[in-house]
Amino acid sequence: MLGRVVLPFAAGYFLSYLYRTVNAVLAPEIGRAISLDASDIGLMTGIYFMTFAAAQIPLGILLDRFGPRRVEAILLCFAAAGAFAFSLAQSVPALVVGRALVGFGVSSCLMAALKANVQFFPPQRIPLMNGIILGAGGLGAIAATAPVQAALHLTDWRGVYGGVAVLTLASAAFLWLTVPDRHQTAGAGGLRVQIAEVAEIYRDPGFWRVAPATMLSMGSFMSIQGLWAGPWLRDMAGFAPDRIATGLTVMAGAMALGYLSVGAMAERLEKRGIAPITQGAVGMALYVLALGAMAAGWSAAPLALAAVFGLTGTACSINYAVLTRRFPLRLAGRVNTSLNLTIFVAAFIIQWGLGALIGLWDKVDGRWPPEAWAVGLGVPALSILAALIWQIPACRAEKS
Repeated sequence: MLGRVVLPFAAGYFLSYLYRTVNAVLAPEIGRAISLDASDIGLMTGIYFMTFAAAQIPLGILLDRFGPRRVEAILLCFAAAGAFAFSLAQSVPALVVGRALVGFGVSSCLMAALKANVQFFPPQRIPLMNGIILGAGGLGAIAATAPVQAALHLTDWRGVYGGVAVLTLASAAFLWLTVPDRHQTAGAGGLRVQIAEVAEIYRDPGFWRVAPATMLSMGSFMSIQGLWAGPWLRDMAGFAPDRIATGLTVMAGAMALGYLSVGAMAERLEKRGIAPITQGAVGMALYVLALGAMAAGWSAAPLALAAVFGLTGTACSINYAVLTRRFPLRLAGRVNTSLNLTIFVAAFIIQWGLGALIGLWDKVDGRWPPEAWAVGLGVPALSILAALIWQIPACRAEKS
């Protein structure tokens, strides 16, 4: 089933993460063609997260009702249309519309894969299968760095988006033709009952012990790795564009390794008595340390810091598997999308909010000052730390 299930969904998530992070390299090029300030950059890139988030609740119902193969293949066609529209944009509103459509179109790429993994693999293998899918996203993030920078020697940002749009259509066809159907009843009672079951997920106290740290950790990681890491490397480490691409590649490579490691180690560590929720909490605490170092302007070894940031930023991903265990199998799609909704709302707010905070300071010689980065990155770091303290009772309950 690896070739017929995991590979097609991994290809979709590869493209999803490529779209998510490519503006970290392309934003300066887009800004030269279409005048953008910090807030415009944050909105243009962050709107992806908002439309992505808005799709999550209906997406969970659709995945549980119609299955991951049909839902993702159709939505990827919308992503391709958004990428084509973005490549033709001549103004900020047009850029925003294109990115919004891309965000909607790739909104199922991870959730459909996680749903398929639950359908096709036994519970003890799910963290590893999820890790493979998430690792493919890491490869997409790598592709969005140095390879995209190299592609700019052959074409411009419009050509990059047009090319990715073609790849997206090919991925939709690959998924539709390859993945077998294993349809599962979403539950009796129709749409009203399915929506009521989503409400039950959100009323579950255990869900809200885990969700805050997960949404803030993943949301901030996606926002920074996908956009603001490049400007940080420029301003605080003094990197030139080619060196920035190298730093982003290191970060993305560490992220891919982190996702694979989280999935591969989860089962072994659990056998040794370390619950998955505790594994995630420890990893998120290390991520806070890396984010805090960036906020403090530590630049003695920026590539090493980029690697640690990428590696630890993936730790919270194990909480998808943590939460699906709390609910019946038939709710797996809705549990994952309910968590994903909180993550992508947080990602949108953080990505746009970072632009607003950093933009409070004027650039000096084309760079934002250290104070801007201290505030912009310090706020999410402290927020995650508070959420981890809130999660401690859930870790203790899982241990007992």
